[in-house]
Amino acid sequence: IRDGFHGLMSPEDYSDGGLINLSRESVRGISHLGGTIIGSTNKGNPTAYPVQQEDGTWVEVDRTHELLERFKEAGIDALVTVGGDGSLSIGNHLFQHGLRVVGVPKTIDNDLDKTHVTFGFDTAVDFATECIDRLVSTATSHNRVIVVEVMGRTKGWIATYAGIAGGADAIIIPEHEYDIEEIVATLRRRHRKGIKYSIVVVAEGVAPPPGFEPVEQRKDAFGFDRLGGVGYAIAAAIEARTGFESRVSVLGHVQRGGTPSAFDRVLATRLGVGAADFAIEGQSGVMAALRSERIVAVPLSEAVDSIRGVPERLYETAQTFFG
Repeated sequence: IRDGFHGLMSPEDYSDGGLINLSRESVRGISHLGGTIIGSTNKGNPTAYPVQQEDGTWVEVDRTHELLERFKEAGIDALVTVGGDGSLSIGNHLFQHGLRVVGVPKTIDNDLDKTHVTFGFDTAVDFATECIDRLVSTATSHNRVIVVEVMGRTKGWIATYAGIAGGADAIIIPEHEYDIEEIVATLRRRHRKGIKYSIVVVAEGVAPPPGFEPVEQRKDAFGFDRLGGVGYAIAAAIEARTGFESRVSVLGHVQRGGTPSAFDRVLATRLGVGAADFAIEGQSGVMAALRSERIVAVPLSEAVDSIRGVPERLYETAQTFFG
């Protein structure tokens, strides 16, 4: 760990190899801090490292064996990996190659299928809801349509929860195919009733309306599409069809930081204790999951096998209040 432990420990406290002993005293008082406390962040798959060749081309080199040797040399006999499907898939890969691994589900996207909820989600929804509340004031004052784009990658959990909580007039998510003409019709009905403002919440993973597609598609370190900005396309389509002045607010990465909610603090604590217990018991290849208010171990291979979207019934509940 290169840069300290959120200021709680100095470099002199590190043991050989850059390791920190996470005693009860050293971690006391960190539950209100967001972000990656120990400074380790997943910026790519360390088992498939890109290497540039002499001709300038890039190839992926499998460094699984090298990584396992480094764990062995450091005296680490078990890894607790905290993250979403990307980080947990890497953990599952290392488990299949002989390393003891226990996973902890952490993602604001809330899309891991084998746990009822992931920590980080509640905090993100709270923040997005507060932003929507503030934007309602602006939309009302200036008689505008405001499109609020939230995170969630290919799923619409944040958009659905924050949209319901914030009283959105329309919510657009990847799991439910939308028709821009239906959205426009909803906004026109509001105007005919004398309601001159509207809030439209959009998940970043939805497809843009026909005729408003981006010129190029960007990729992230994992090869996934880099999302963000579809709200501008939807706002442009709305304004082009209605003439209603439209604005966009892309909440972006501010949803990922800040002070965790009380719910997330408790859930993270319970999942962390559960993961530690599973490791001490000798379990491996499992993920700590919340099931019916209990923390249970589920196979890591199943946890990363599929991701979960917003169920149709929940979206139908949101639709009840559109317009």
